[in-house]
Amino acid sequence: MSTFDRTALEREIAELEREMSGPGFWNQRDHSTEVARRVERVKRLLSRWEHAERELGEIELLHAMALDAGDGGELAALGRRSGTLEDMLRAFNIELAFSGEHDASDCYLSINAGAGGTDSQDWAEMLLRMYGRFCERMRFSVSLLEVSSADTAGIRSATLEIKGEYAYGNLKSEAGVHRLVRLSPYDAAHRRHTSFAAVTVTPVTEEAAVEIDPKDLRIDTYRSSGAGGQHVNVTDSAVRITHLPTGLVASCQNERSQHQNKAIAMRILLARLADLLRRERAERLEELKGELKEIEWGSQIRSYVLHPYRLVKDHRTLVETSNVDDVLDGNLLPFVEACLRPTASDTAQ
Repeated sequence: MSTFDRTALEREIAELEREMSGPGFWNQRDHSTEVARRVERVKRLLSRWEHAERELGEIELLHAMALDAGDGGELAALGRRSGTLEDMLRAFNIELAFSGEHDASDCYLSINAGAGGTDSQDWAEMLLRMYGRFCERMRFSVSLLEVSSADTAGIRSATLEIKGEYAYGNLKSEAGVHRLVRLSPYDAAHRRHTSFAAVTVTPVTEEAAVEIDPKDLRIDTYRSSGAGGQHVNVTDSAVRITHLPTGLVASCQNERSQHQNKAIAMRILLARLADLLRRERAERLEELKGELKEIEWGSQIRSYVLHPYRLVKDHRTLVETSNVDDVLDGNLLPFVEACLRPTASDTAQ
């Protein structure tokens, strides 16, 4: 993990602000935007550090007073407050370790049910809830752009747009196949089943748009299938765009007009294509498409076992916990943190 050097960050802010006040600085659009964002991020880091310092000071003072007074209730409250501060510092420490080009970006997160039938579709919906809860914990903003409900239970697929500082950095290591082992609630004999779902994470960037030949696109419209009451479209306004040369697909049904859904789906598709090019994985395209079609044994990054014992284990970092409910309720920071350690950094790219 990186260390927090307050003096160095304050010096960096002073240097960047001097550059920003120079003649012609704002005429360099891309560079000026990058510098302004860097200043904003560093100032936010300093502000959060100062808040943590104040919080720690208050806790220490109140703890001493509660001890002298023998106030058990206050001590218990301070224990919970200390736990919140510990979680905040842990997330702060993780943020310091982010070094990827797009770690600070917003992102799109998609979930696709794999082998396992109804159980896998239910598992995909469980993952959708898990990531929603994680985003709540991290105070990220989340929009459900598309969801395809399954016939019996669960979902076939869903796409989230996640906005917040270091949203992509926190979620990029979640990309891969997630495996669930449990007694199936959909099996009359109540036998143990293994289910799979795939997660993909793409950063939202402001890079130059990828050039796409309109002939390479297939655009389909359909009626939204998610259970959302008044928020579900009753007309065929949902849009699915397929990039034929790569097989990449982007969908959106969140907006009420077909035009808006098409614009958002295109934005998602462009981000995915840019990500593909940026990572220089064009030569692995067939493999990538194969992974999405073959979401099953041997390819999982993490296993969630509910029976015959309870355990969540990340197969890349070997981090594990028996508190399965806590993980499914969105506590993913231990796994994020482990993927940022030097021995596991390559797996989180």
